[in-house]
Amino acid sequence: MNTRSSILLIASLMIAYSVMMVQDISAESNQITITPINEKISLEETITTMYVPEDNKLPWGSVRGEAGDVAERYPVIIQFYKGEDPVHFAQVNVKGDGSYEYKFRVRNVDSETGEAINIFQGQYIVKIYKVIPNTDVGI
Repeated sequence: MNTRSSILLIASLMIAYSVMMVQDISAESNQITITPINEKISLEETITTMYVPEDNKLPWGSVRGEAGDVAERYPVIIQFYKGEDPVHFAQVNVKGDGSYEYKFRVRNVDSETGEAINIFQGQYIVKIYKVIPNTDVGI
């Protein structure tokens, strides 16, 4: 392995292990819609926005939800849109306490040129879908 490859490998490992967040997206004060699926579960859709500044220097972003009521065995679906155009979709499992977290690259480094490349930049609509148990059986 030559010196340049070693340096790139070390830099990549350092970036991978230094998890820095651009913006955490939480469900507080966002648009939330609940649609019943059947008598036991409903689909909760949260719509929020994410803004990544043009001069961003951090490599990671994250979407996370705090512990709450989530129906067992159903993943959380996260969708990113730039305007009306779909940009990125993800599916994450829910932890035992009902929380979830999805980490994604916002900025990358071109391995050939060493130039930083912004993967996300500007404003995005983020839609988060999770299946929740019904609290009122009469729904």
